[in-house]
Amino acid sequence: MTPYFTQLTPLSFLRRSADVHPDREAVVYNDTALTYSQFAAMAESRARAFRAAGVRPGDRVAYFMPNVPEALIAQFAVPLAGAVLVAVNTRLASEEVKQIVDHSQAKMLVVDSGLVDVIAHVEFETVETIAVVTDPAAGPASVEFPELADLADAIGDGGKALNWSVADENSLISINYTSGTTGAPKGVMYSHRGAYLSAIGGLIHSKHSADSVYLWTLPMFHCNGWSTGWAVAAAGGKQVCLREVRDRVIWELIDRHRVTHFNCAPTVMISVLGSDRAHRLDSPVTVTLGGAPPSPSMAQEMRQYGFVPIPCYGLTETHGPYAVCEPQDSWQHLDDTTLAKLMSRQGVGMIQAERLRVVRLGPRDGDDLVDVPADGQTMGEIVMRGNNVMIGYFRDPEATERAFDGGWFHSGDLGVMHPDGYVELRDRAKDIVVSGGENISTVEIEQALMSHPAVIEVAVVGVPDDKWGERPKAFVLADNSHSITESELMEYLRGQIARYKVPRQIEFVNDLPKTSTGKIQKFQLKEAEWAGREFLIN
Repeated sequence: MTPYFTQLTPLSFLRRSADVHPDREAVVYNDTALTYSQFAAMAESRARAFRAAGVRPGDRVAYFMPNVPEALIAQFAVPLAGAVLVAVNTRLASEEVKQIVDHSQAKMLVVDSGLVDVIAHVEFETVETIAVVTDPAAGPASVEFPELADLADAIGDGGKALNWSVADENSLISINYTSGTTGAPKGVMYSHRGAYLSAIGGLIHSKHSADSVYLWTLPMFHCNGWSTGWAVAAAGGKQVCLREVRDRVIWELIDRHRVTHFNCAPTVMISVLGSDRAHRLDSPVTVTLGGAPPSPSMAQEMRQYGFVPIPCYGLTETHGPYAVCEPQDSWQHLDDTTLAKLMSRQGVGMIQAERLRVVRLGPRDGDDLVDVPADGQTMGEIVMRGNNVMIGYFRDPEATERAFDGGWFHSGDLGVMHPDGYVELRDRAKDIVVSGGENISTVEIEQALMSHPAVIEVAVVGVPDDKWGERPKAFVLADNSHSITESELMEYLRGQIARYKVPRQIEFVNDLPKTSTGKIQKFQLKEAEWAGREFLIN
């Protein structure tokens, strides 16, 4: 041991806040609250329960739970026991839960009482203990399992001391599974070091402090909630838990607790802005947005209500946010439309990350990746590396090797590099529309459509075309307060983008298919359009 080095772990955040601010409110849920000393004590109690159930260092503990205090406690309690947290998407069906729990080789599964029905009759391959946590808001479990809180007392943990530090900062703290929109979910491995530094980045860029009141609208199972639970604990702020994301409840909690921050995908923000309880805020609320680029019109509307948007970009493989569209001083006097367009870019690497690169597709210069010109026009693949890039995919060395080709993480996203060094996302590589030899960015079309005040949400995909191979088609969710026709939107687009990029058809829909984290599932739309065809051109 040396006096000038300690291993990094987010466990240290809660230990410090419990020491420095023991009586400060840390977690609030409905009519109950935990101070920081109680928060830390509960983490220790749960860690002892895991040990009592036979969980050993390196074992995986799966959690199937909504955004309730127990899920937040798990982010500290599981690693405190030396184990690895696997937070499972609460919207999955039984077989999907089994797939993830089995692949992670979890030794223990902790389930919320309201979700017991989903897993009650599943036969897991490696799970030895299933424990339930009863939430009064959900009622008792329909099938009897031991209560997690009772395990340590019932079995006994031998009185072994708990250590709020780690021997190796590069050891696993969690495995987070991708949404599986392009195939089977992959287990993304996070280290203690990566989690620590990702939390520091979020703390800085979202401007958290001891006065932060953070509302949990983002699922904790998604990238460990973008490391925000660790970040707010580091700041000594308050975290408000939310079992179900509903726009009226969000507004009620904002007003009751004087919320200062929340994170979400643009789809959630759309519901918040469209709520019948929406009103001008008494004080600003910082909203970190990710999952899709916010439209210029959304950014304008957010500011009108008093929300401060912070657009971020990242993937599960980068602990969530990796880049931020950081505003420049020179943008302060720009008109709203120009500012919103600049702020819809993905931006620059965050403080804990490195610079984003956009590299040429196709042949390389030997083993080296070649950057595209910084002209805001030439598309390439966005690649990343640094402290908050994953260790790799769990039990999938081949996929890890492909993702790290050339020494950088390959995002699969296509973008351009602007002269000012800011990156703008243009598409997923799999979603680019190749029409008559021309590459058409679906994101560019979506942004153009979203700039129309009548458009709430949009998804553009490539559909078959006998002459051009494929052409873009837009699916639009429109505001009922506006009267808009397909031909009017087509004409509007012709003034925004090149004519060859304008979709051949615009279909108005009542909703769009989404993942549990709010990402639009384009593949569902695309598969329906290509049904009966032998192959997809793209």
